[in-house]
Amino acid sequence: MKIVSRAFAVVLVGVAGALAGRAARAQDAPVVSPTPLRFTVDSDGHPMAVWARRPAQPVGSVLLVHGRTWSSLPDFDLQVPGLRRSVMVSLAARGLAAYAVDLRGYGATPRDGTGWLTPDRAASDVLNVLDWIAAQAPSLPPPALVGWSRGAAIAMLAAEAAPSKISSLVLFGFAYDPAARFVDEAAPARPPMIRNTADDTRSDFISPKVTPPAVVRAFTTQALRSDPIAADVKGDAELNAIVPSTMLTPTLVLFGERDPGVRPEDAARLFARLGTSDKQLVVLPGADHAAQLEDTHDAWIATVAAFIKRHVAGAK
Repeated sequence: MKIVSRAFAVVLVGVAGALAGRAARAQDAPVVSPTPLRFTVDSDGHPMAVWARRPAQPVGSVLLVHGRTWSSLPDFDLQVPGLRRSVMVSLAARGLAAYAVDLRGYGATPRDGTGWLTPDRAASDVLNVLDWIAAQAPSLPPPALVGWSRGAAIAMLAAEAAPSKISSLVLFGFAYDPAARFVDEAAPARPPMIRNTADDTRSDFISPKVTPPAVVRAFTTQALRSDPIAADVKGDAELNAIVPSTMLTPTLVLFGERDPGVRPEDAARLFARLGTSDKQLVVLPGADHAAQLEDTHDAWIATVAAFIKRHVAGAK
């Protein structure tokens, strides 16, 4: 693992990082909940499903925001026989109370009356859930916020709107050229509510060397169970409200070396434009878009947990 500096760091986390993660498991703190806890959080009158895995004495907390297609449980609490691939379990074992929200129309959270989910609505819901998490343990620093793929864009929107509500920000599997503009795609009058398929579940796993078949099979089963119908989103132009140069929250930009949705040059441009001087850019060799679920899981957890815990300690 190579770290250039805290303020400007490009980190390549490979086999050594993964082995370090496996060694750290021997000293993991016990996790209180053997199964994820489910909470219902009111967000402007709408019930949001929030899942949690919490250690007995957390040193901090984190809210995980899923991506475009799948909800929290397959993305962040995947159960694979003989393998530990649950992000929530692994973060809780590192002393962090791990929460994950199902956005409107995903998983256990119903759609609202519009049937659609826009970035502004999603970001507002994330901020309301952050308030709820902070109220669960008022003595802890503000939660960290981790977004995956489209969830990272939502996390950026939320972080810009209310930076005091989070201690750090992790943008995973998402980067864009700040000089470009988000545009609205044409949307039908009514949400199409298309059924998800097994092929959809396999689309993020493109690197067989880091993705055991058992992981893909488990993800297919659990993702289709949680999200049989695709959520409908629109209003991407709302993301143009993000101004990276004004974002002063400590930020980790993290993606897999083989992620087809992230261009390294875009990640570099976004990273350079971030206003905070406390930032890291991390690339996971061999990983693709679902690095947290692949054989890079331990390296992913070690990187994210270390970044979050450093800023939790600094916030006390």
